[in-house]
Amino acid sequence: MRIHLAVLYFVGQILLQPAWANEGFWTFDQFPSQQVQQAYGFLPTPTWLSHVQQSSLRTPGWCSASFISERGLVVTNHHCIVECLEHLSTLGKNYLDEPFLATKQVEESSCPHVELDQLISISDVTGRIRSATSGLSGTELSDAKKAEITRIESACAPTASERCDVVELYRGGKYDLYKYKRYQDIRLVFAPEYAIGQFGGELDNFSFPRFGFDVALYRVYENGRPVDSSQNYLRWSSSGPRDGELTFVSGHPGVTNRLMTVSQLQFERDTRLIFGLTYYSEWFGLLTEFERKSLDAKSMSKPDLFLAGNVLKLLKGHIATISGKEFMDGKTKTEQELVDRVNHDRRLTDFRDAWSIIDTAVQKLRTVYYPYILVEGMPQRNPLGFQSRLAMMARMLIRAAEEQTKPNNDRLHEYNEVGLPALKQALFNAAQIHEELEIENLTFSLGKLREMLGVDNKFVIQLFQQKSPAELARQLIESSSLANLEVRQDLFNGGYEAIKASTDPMIVVMRDVVDPYARSVRASYEAEVQAPFAQGGEKIARALFTLHGANIYPDATGTLRLSFGQAKAQGSDVLDGSFFTTIRGAFVRETGRVPFLLPPSWHKAKALLNLDLPFNLVTTNEIVGGNSGSPLLNQDAEIVGVVFDSNLSGRASGYLYSAQDRTVAVDSACILEILSKIYSAHDLVSEIESANSRTK
Repeated sequence: MRIHLAVLYFVGQILLQPAWANEGFWTFDQFPSQQVQQAYGFLPTPTWLSHVQQSSLRTPGWCSASFISERGLVVTNHHCIVECLEHLSTLGKNYLDEPFLATKQVEESSCPHVELDQLISISDVTGRIRSATSGLSGTELSDAKKAEITRIESACAPTASERCDVVELYRGGKYDLYKYKRYQDIRLVFAPEYAIGQFGGELDNFSFPRFGFDVALYRVYENGRPVDSSQNYLRWSSSGPRDGELTFVSGHPGVTNRLMTVSQLQFERDTRLIFGLTYYSEWFGLLTEFERKSLDAKSMSKPDLFLAGNVLKLLKGHIATISGKEFMDGKTKTEQELVDRVNHDRRLTDFRDAWSIIDTAVQKLRTVYYPYILVEGMPQRNPLGFQSRLAMMARMLIRAAEEQTKPNNDRLHEYNEVGLPALKQALFNAAQIHEELEIENLTFSLGKLREMLGVDNKFVIQLFQQKSPAELARQLIESSSLANLEVRQDLFNGGYEAIKASTDPMIVVMRDVVDPYARSVRASYEAEVQAPFAQGGEKIARALFTLHGANIYPDATGTLRLSFGQAKAQGSDVLDGSFFTTIRGAFVRETGRVPFLLPPSWHKAKALLNLDLPFNLVTTNEIVGGNSGSPLLNQDAEIVGVVFDSNLSGRASGYLYSAQDRTVAVDSACILEILSKIYSAHDLVSEIESANSRTK
């Protein structure tokens, strides 16, 4: 992929006035409606934006979704609900191999680990954060910031049905308070077979043409009944987008790094990405061998195998981009241009030390990164040295017990009163825990921990006690009782004294050995890396705002964003230059072998299908991981597709935008066709279509 230097700017053209018309992950309160009108002749009004915002949903596992009927029906991706399918599968029914369809309301089955969040409001709290941290640095800054964030969030969400998150934007340049409505009674309504949901498998991942029916349907319940979503749901278009038509994607892109400084990018290139590539390559290979052991092993390893393969392919794209001389030369040039402007503008005197602050923190990051990523773990991520659900449940129990003995403002952020409902839902998830897979994953991850920290590391010596990774993993998993939900509930309800008295081997090791070390690493990271990164990032952002105004889109943060683009082929993607594939193409693509094997239900219904209907399609909208399940909308806020992937070029979108990037989605008309004629989901189709007839 040829990289245009224009798209490498993190000042000037790229982030301030995007070099490409369709560039940007825009927050709903700063969406460039005038820019859209100039480019496409349509003005998204505040009413339009509010409707789309409150019809959009965030799901667990870095996915997105949306309401599509008055009775709480929700559309997302099949690959976002695999854990629920595993939970619902029984000895007689394997819902990874078979489709799931609830033909009556009573058959809609609970997914106990799933929570859907609906963004209600956004408010700026930057002033409060700056006031609380003014003049501070290091540990004092980190502690003051955490305490003020806790105060803000606690005052905002007094009940368990609400959630409030302070979101850091522009790498510390702005702080917004996002208030959510939380839905925790989520029931599965429909999911196709894994074979068609993931048709093409790893070979087709991040590519186009595609032929995947990566679609699933939930229903949200409240007080035992389907929730009334009549005020905010997205109507369904009976036809997908036309070639060149304006499209929008409303979803939750996870992480981008376009505002990183050169020194931060060098760390990404030299350390984080290389380690990630090695780690996920080895884990993917291990899981590939594991799934060959039996049909059960194949079934239980699918979610992890999908995750490892997806991350691996993404990392390869990141490395190819960030290692390119043109990319880093462009970043270095534009950073130096900004530094020069800051140094010669008297208005920007207070911001001149921004880069030295960040450079010093990067040096600290080089020493703390492996302990942090392996033992503590990035926010909302398991530590890579402990790939085990039981280990993570032990950590949650231990920390919940200890943190609840402290004043709310002094707790670890995820254990304050606002975060406890979500914590309980994760901890009391009744989904089956597969002992054999737990041992396999923990053995691998403990081996990587020992390898990266070194056999002479004091923590490693204390943890392993001369055992091998395999011996330690097997001992901890086989002798622990934490797979029993009642045991976890008793330990949680018993609080600090119950955890202190527990002799469960997993609790003992995580409590006495792992957690003290993890906490010390976290404290060092937050004070000496995270805090100065935010401090320097704030200065750079304020310099940019002073020079160019506020027309800048922030890096993605896993929060709701809106992108705009158009239905448009890349050219080389499809031989005939079309922006879509057809249902017929799926039958042509089939080889009779996994992963290009269509389910029997598709062959049975083939004669009934309109084979020339568009199946999958591409648009120029910006997406990254986290956008899976996002609605693809037209200017009438109607769903014209469901987003599930990007093309190969899009793997680099974490660091830059390219005009060759494409969003891949399932066409809206095709979804209704397949629901009706293959799965006989006539009531669901009727519900979706009748919702369209309501007054807009």
